[in-house]
Amino acid sequence: MKLADPLHNKLTNWLGFHRAKAPCLFPTSVPPPAPSTAAVTVQRASVVYATADAPVHALSAIDLTIAPGEFVSLIGPSGCGKTTLLRVIADLEPISAGQVQVNGMSPHDARLGRAYGYVFQSPALFPWRTVLANVMLPLQIQGRSAADCRAVALEQLSRVGLTGFEGKYPWQLSGGMQQRVSIARALGFEPRILMMDEPFGALDEITRDGLNQQLQQLWQREKRTVVFVTHSIAEAVYLSTRIVVMSPRPGRILKVIVSTLPDDRQLAMRDSPAFLALAHQVREALAEGHAFD
Repeated sequence: MKLADPLHNKLTNWLGFHRAKAPCLFPTSVPPPAPSTAAVTVQRASVVYATADAPVHALSAIDLTIAPGEFVSLIGPSGCGKTTLLRVIADLEPISAGQVQVNGMSPHDARLGRAYGYVFQSPALFPWRTVLANVMLPLQIQGRSAADCRAVALEQLSRVGLTGFEGKYPWQLSGGMQQRVSIARALGFEPRILMMDEPFGALDEITRDGLNQQLQQLWQREKRTVVFVTHSIAEAVYLSTRIVVMSPRPGRILKVIVSTLPDDRQLAMRDSPAFLALAHQVREALAEGHAFD
């Protein structure tokens, strides 16, 4: 089937590939960053969109440094630039001013070097490919052997609790299971950074809670750097080591809140005084941002 559709274009923009160029775009290994290198560095980054009537200022002078192994959530009102900032870091959006580095490289070099995985708001799975084939796709594009692609895909599906569903198609899975397939695909090439654009926003609360817990356990085991966009205060507090609160457009960083919770977390702690105090800090910072606007 010809892959000329919006879904294919979305994945193509993220993967940054064309089949004929795959071997040269995707080295089989990426040199590790120097120990002192931050996972993500954003300096005075601004994004301005030209429109017919007046320019739209999406981001204004963003400064943010994320250390390796951190779980950082971006939270703010709709339209504040959370996703734009994530896309800037992922080389899916150009900046109008400032500088961004990912693992000591430009976002462009980091994308071509497969330094990060990206999970979209919707699972972005090809409906005509099985679960296993969807997870194998980026690996196949890299030119890896069929046996290697299959082995890696099976391992990643096991990590997200989908062993036994390899032969199913996306339409045979629940929304939560589809998002787990998307996460498995993003983890397939062992990225050091995982970028997630509100991946659980469309799910019911019980499914979302379960995936939050699985994601937190995955981060606890592997300590990958995670940059996570969310509208949910509870989700941000439960998952994050730091919470970046952003203002209404133009997006600015109003406050960075450091979590006092232990790294190993359970859903039950959401009723604890420490959790509620952090949630209150986030809520107050969001309210102050609206008042400032």
